Amino acid sequence: MRHFIIPDVQAKYGDDFTFLNRIGNYIADKQPEVIICIGDFADMSSLSSYDVGKKVFEGRRYLKDIEAAHEAMKSLLEPIAQLRLHQRACKKKVYSPRMILTLGNHEERILRAVNNDSKLEGMLDVKDLGYSEFGWEVYPFLNVVVVDGVAYSHYFTTGVAGRPASTANAQLNKKHLSCIAGHQQGLQIATAHRADGRRITSVIAGSCYEHDEEYMGPQGNNHWRGCLMLHEVVDGQFDIMPISLDYLKKRYP
Repeated sequence: MRHFIIPDVQAKYGDDFTFLNRIGNYIADKQPEVIICIGDFADMSSLSSYDVGKKVFEGRRYLKDIEAAHEAMKSLLEPIAQLRLHQRACKKKVYSPRMILTLGNHEERILRAVNNDSKLEGMLDVKDLGYSEFGWEVYPFLNVVVVDGVAYSHYFTTGVAGRPASTANAQLNKKHLSCIAGHQQGLQIATAHRADGRRITSVIAGSCYEHDEEYMGPQGNNHWRGCLMLHEVVDGQFDIMPISLDYLKKRYP
């Protein structure tokens, strides 16, 4: 089995989503059996409590956030749809991967907004993002999905406060299981072995976008950005292959 992981996209209104079309082309070429979107595909900046009252908050709209998420998802999945059309026309087996999406804290902003203001109930909903209609199995924020012995969640908590693991090594030591998380920018990989000799791997990869985040500054934005392919996934063991956005830009100019 091969698992293809898409870290945090944080799709914003006005962004260029050509990079997602490149990712879709790569998926169509390689046809992995499982695709996992690790969460924060949508940014939902209009619901950010951190930016309220700041100049950068001006002009943000919920509907624009939803529109951006739809546009981004269409850009990602369009090459796969074209592949399927070609396969049907040629009477070949149609590519049909399992598609899993674990919601992130940015999508959770919708539920938080409703909880904080009951008047919004029935007006704002995570379903507005349309993930299920695009073909994804959608799992709530912080729910853990285990596939072929690998655990997936937007992030894994450590300690009683429920804070996200800050390093891949901490995640490994707390969960004692192969775990893949997003949430934190860059790429971290840690490995260990179980008592029976099987290898377990912990990964934190939380940046699959081209834009810079203003709050991180020029040095903080200089981090790895891309996707991951897990090859030979069996009982939590796998060979990991990072795929940078820079590489995809060269492969699909």
